[in-house]
Amino acid sequence: MAATTGSIKQNADLDSVLNDARQRFVDRNPKSLARHIDAKQSLPGGNTRTILWYNPFPLTLVSGNGCYVTDFDGHQYVDLLSEYTAGLYGHSDPTIAEAMIDAIREGVMLGGPNRYEAHLGAAIVDRFPAIERVRFCNSGTEANIMALAAARAVTGRTKILAFKESYHGGVMCFANGGSPLNLPFPFLLADYNDEVGVEKMMREHADDLAAVILEPMLGAGGCIVAKPNFLPRLRGLADELGVILIFDEVQTSRLGYRALHGELGILPDMVALGKYIGGGASFGAFGGKASIMDRFDPARVNSFSHGGTFNNNVLSMAAGLAGFTKVLTEEASRRVNAIGDWLRSETNTALERHAVAAVVLGRGSLMNLHFVDGVVETPAQLKERDVRWLELWHVEMVLRGFYVAPRGLVALSLPFGENEAERFLAAFDDFLAVHRSLLPTRTS
Repeated sequence: MAATTGSIKQNADLDSVLNDARQRFVDRNPKSLARHIDAKQSLPGGNTRTILWYNPFPLTLVSGNGCYVTDFDGHQYVDLLSEYTAGLYGHSDPTIAEAMIDAIREGVMLGGPNRYEAHLGAAIVDRFPAIERVRFCNSGTEANIMALAAARAVTGRTKILAFKESYHGGVMCFANGGSPLNLPFPFLLADYNDEVGVEKMMREHADDLAAVILEPMLGAGGCIVAKPNFLPRLRGLADELGVILIFDEVQTSRLGYRALHGELGILPDMVALGKYIGGGASFGAFGGKASIMDRFDPARVNSFSHGGTFNNNVLSMAAGLAGFTKVLTEEASRRVNAIGDWLRSETNTALERHAVAAVVLGRGSLMNLHFVDGVVETPAQLKERDVRWLELWHVEMVLRGFYVAPRGLVALSLPFGENEAERFLAAFDDFLAVHRSLLPTRTS
């Protein structure tokens, strides 16, 4: 009976503390609140991108510089969200900004091949070992759609194996069983890191299985790293069964200079790209083996048609080329991922020191906080967590001057340095100390 009473009291205390934090957030940001209320008159929910909404309302950001952003009410934050991984270069990198300004001056709607796209294509092919040919589009969502459509056309099969809680774009979201807005492809859903279950499913549907699509580290699903044998086993099964293996590296390509597949030495048949590679402008790309991608050569008989007014838009091509070839050097890539590995290790040490049942998962510059106990290898292990702990963490970290994702995601940018990392760790440790009595206690 005492344990039940204590649990009720802790829940009541957690609700009270969370409500207090929300109120402090509201009181601190009157201009963002007013903009949010006004925006709801024309935009459903006051925004046009679901992931940017959170309780009590999302901050309106008005400027960014390096790894800092400023909101409508004049508060500056260390940016640890980095536009949900797309902001790898930070804000207004001068090299990229100069390239975009030059492009604007020379004309942005030329209606033909321009002087940037072939150079960007060559740079991607040279750096990412699984890509022998590449086509550009407008988003990671579009890149994944084109890769899957190509796989179905090439193989003559229809089914696609994806993974529970994965995300491959706005119309291929498999969290909580999937979205009613998902594309009507015949998807099969397996458990990430479940070698036995995946092999059984692939063999059972081999006659009509066109592709397997996954991230080599499950990004939106919680930054869950693939087990050592999982990806090699998928590669072997795909070869054996004639299935096209697609790596969605829209997020994970930032985890290695040669993308994550290059770091791991596991080459898929096709790769989808997006986010940061556009240098801050809209961008998507899909590429892979020449035997697949050359089907998009318009000079070929019966080639695949691939349209898109803005596929090679000058701003994305110019910004992407400048960022990819001048800013994202091998040294810069290794540095930001090394800082991320160190930061993840230190946050986990802090959690252990305070005996909080939580873990920070991830690799390199991407990581995710989860209030769960024990080792996490699959998204199913994250289902029973109390979302109030993450919400409290999110609001409190923002109030402390750190812009993070409500779901616990941290994504670093190239300008993020040791000073910002130390400040974040101090704030994180303070959060744990202040709210220790309300946070779950680890059992191991």
